[in-house]
Amino acid sequence: MDIYEELVRLRRLGESCALATIVEVRGSIPSYETAKLLVRSDGSMAGTIGGGCVEAEVYSAAREVILTGQPRRLNFTLNQDAASDNGLICGGELEVFIEPVLPRLRALIFGAGHISKSLSAVATLAGFDTVVVDDRGSFANRERFPEAGEVIAGEYEDIFPKLTVNASSYILIVTRGHRDDLRVLRWALATEARYIAMIGSRRKVISLVKELEKEGVAIERPERLFAPMGLDIGAVTPEEIAVAVVAEMIAVRRNPESDWRSLSKSLHGRANARGAK
Repeated sequence: MDIYEELVRLRRLGESCALATIVEVRGSIPSYETAKLLVRSDGSMAGTIGGGCVEAEVYSAAREVILTGQPRRLNFTLNQDAASDNGLICGGELEVFIEPVLPRLRALIFGAGHISKSLSAVATLAGFDTVVVDDRGSFANRERFPEAGEVIAGEYEDIFPKLTVNASSYILIVTRGHRDDLRVLRWALATEARYIAMIGSRRKVISLVKELEKEGVAIERPERLFAPMGLDIGAVTPEEIAVAVVAEMIAVRRNPESDWRSLSKSLHGRANARGAK
């Protein structure tokens, strides 16, 4: 298996992994400099850095790197006793660098109006792979969204099953009306998306949530729902709103363990209203 191809495949699937590479060798070791071991989030592996106790320790460290997102450096001295105990004919030293390989985050933008145009442009600049979805082909097209990774036109319910949504996904609901917002929100809450945001006033958001609750749709992870969307910076124009929303997305991305409810960024903690679409 080609490790680089596997890295690309995992990133496209939105899965995290860790890559361990022997970056320095002194003396004799049971492998070679640049040897690589890929550890997936499910614990499976590809490649090798030589096996034995070294690989076992690197594997354990790689699992931690996947969880923390922080790289690590490990140094090993294969003295004669350690080499003998592990059946290795060597006595060198090696350094292993373990780096997290995180999936590229996806911004799924539902609605292709004027605010979405700015959202797609700013999110793309911030490193998100943007996907724009609308049921109107006259709005969801390449002419309006040249920077987007993908532009999809069609009925929302037909498109939902075709979208890959996981913990690396950010869903932005900016459709042209409350009915469509409700359609998307109903689906979004059943996904594993890291972040779900919807434009509109606090009153509108609470109204839609109550309607979903009447349907029996529970918000099991309310910390994912950011509505009204965006940081409260007094944004008015589509461009300003886009900056506020993407800034909020970056904050969630860079601070995954933060208690956003305590920062008044959740549904029931917001008092500031966002403008209409």
